[in-house]
Amino acid sequence: MHTHDKPHLGYRRIRSTLALAAAAALVAVAVAAPAQAGNGGTGTSVTKAPRGHAKLVHGKAIPPSNAPRKVVKVIRAANQIRNKPYRWGGGHGRWNDSGYDCSGAVSYALHGGRLLRAPLDSSGFMHWGRRGKGRWITVYTNPGHAFMVVAGLRFDTSQTAGNGPGWSKRMVSKRGYRVRHKAHL
Repeated sequence: MHTHDKPHLGYRRIRSTLALAAAAALVAVAVAAPAQAGNGGTGTSVTKAPRGHAKLVHGKAIPPSNAPRKVVKVIRAANQIRNKPYRWGGGHGRWNDSGYDCSGAVSYALHGGRLLRAPLDSSGFMHWGRRGKGRWITVYTNPGHAFMVVAGLRFDTSQTAGNGPGWSKRMVSKRGYRVRHKAHL
């Protein structure tokens, strides 16, 4: 081997190492892509899809494009009763009522998403689902009141437009409430 051949040997090694590194990077990207597909992807999900936020347009909630089907159905059901008046006990005797109280409104919306079979009062919601915040839907409840947050919007019968169920971007104090959610939502 001549002394002038040594630089070529080093160059070939560097070129070979760079080619291997590039190939490894492409494999890593190809493997990670399905994992990051999130909800509805065909690959195994390693990371969760980012939580979407609904939009509020003229008092009506518009679900985010990445919302699960059940969340979209909950939002649609809540939109159906958002202009109904507040009526104590409303929504507990029958699903389609002339007015709704707080827990009746939450019950109606959750029933629309097939997350509830029968209406619950605010005390009943204290044991519904699982403890803690949900990714998409969270119910806040105590013996006297219930409301929920769906895709970042609050659905409530107090401190919203009108005198009955409605949506709001403004959050309220959650002190004194039990926090509940349905698994995977």
